[in-house]
Amino acid sequence: MKRNWFFSLLIFMVLGIFLGISGCSNQSTQQQLTKIELSEVTHSLFYAPQYVALSQGFFEEEGLEIELSNGQGADKVMTAVLTGQADIGFAGPEASVYVFNEGKEDNSIVFAQLTNGDGTFLMGREPDPDFKWSKLKGKTVIGGRKGGMPEIILQYVLRNNGLEPGKDVMIDTTMQFAAMTGAFLGGQGDYIIVFEPTATQMEKEGKAYILASLGKSSGEVPYTAYFARKSYIEQNPEVIQKFTNAIYKGQRWVDAHTPEQIAQVIKPHFPDADDEILTTVIKRYKEQNTWKKDPILLEKDLSVLQKALQDAGELQKMAPYSKIVTTKFAETAIKNIK
Repeated sequence: MKRNWFFSLLIFMVLGIFLGISGCSNQSTQQQLTKIELSEVTHSLFYAPQYVALSQGFFEEEGLEIELSNGQGADKVMTAVLTGQADIGFAGPEASVYVFNEGKEDNSIVFAQLTNGDGTFLMGREPDPDFKWSKLKGKTVIGGRKGGMPEIILQYVLRNNGLEPGKDVMIDTTMQFAAMTGAFLGGQGDYIIVFEPTATQMEKEGKAYILASLGKSSGEVPYTAYFARKSYIEQNPEVIQKFTNAIYKGQRWVDAHTPEQIAQVIKPHFPDADDEILTTVIKRYKEQNTWKKDPILLEKDLSVLQKALQDAGELQKMAPYSKIVTTKFAETAIKNIK
């Protein structure tokens, strides 16, 4: 009896030690992850490589834990970054151009680009298979916040099609993106630009119809990128490198997989979206070369963006590429990740 009791006690002690070690090991692993506050401009399928990186554990592989929040606008994302509420911001590079030109000493630096063009779609209340941009003459388009990337690229596309914003076409810039679809469905404006999956969902429900892709019409533009304060990057170069590595892994994964596979992986980030819609949207984005295959923001692409900003009257002088962009983290990721 005593012997049985002794062996039971011994087994209990061994199990306790094992579980304790296991628990400490798990706790140690969790403690080793560096928590990063990431503020994204909006939540959209447009950013699929980022959600792939999150779902596939690429950030954890790099020792990072991402706390993702929706900034609901590039201006709010930038404010969060500059005030230290967010470590890294994800929005249009135009936000970093504006901040530099304002003379901020600790300005934001772009270190990785994600999207290769505009991700919005022009929608109308009726189907129009023969749509031409000239049909917008005399009409009003709900276009997002003044000076934001959606509105800037809309102006860029209109000018490339012989239409002068504010004269031939009115752009309603009185509301943030979150309020736009509700206003349009309530009768405001003649047309609207919308991100996915909202655009395809609206079309499926017969509430509005996709007429044109801003991405196809504008061509390659550095639409969204990651940035952080100059001081944060200088103090945390390893964190920025690890973050860039994870994003690059996401870009490579998206490039190598089918729309169906991508849709399945990012589904947890869009639980309410229909599977068919997810696949349709991703296929559309893939076909129009929406996503960068590497995180490098090229100087020539930033010049295209800044020219569009100037034409829209949002920029008095171009910001030097070297002052708002660094490519060393992206170049290192490309070199080391095969």
